Amino acid sequence: MLPYGLADVAGRSMLPTLRPGDVVVVRWRARVSAGDVVVVRRPDRPGLNVVKRAARREAGGWWVLGDNPAESDDSRVFGVVPDAAVVARVLARPWPQRLLRRRHVCHNRDRG
Repeated sequence: MLPYGLADVAGRSMLPTLRPGDVVVVRWRARVSAGDVVVVRRPDRPGLNVVKRAARREAGGWWVLGDNPAESDDSRVFGVVPDAAVVARVLARPWPQRLLRRRHVCHNRDRG
């Protein structure tokens, strides 16, 4: 597996930092610090990865929170995320997918 990849953001839990449809660049198995945006396997829903902010270290893992508490299921719902379930650290948001599509469509229209 390559150390870097892309992940899609779904939902409104990370507004205003990340929007639904954003694509983020991640580093798999990266070291995490408090304040980092991370991809975690949700402990109570096997197979579901979510993007959250690593708020603080807890015994055996990370307390993670969404930036938009009113729209976020996070550690307040599912508890501490074990270290092994923190799968990546978000490095950058290259472009929202919707802008990539618009840009592509506009480009094609300009070609006539």
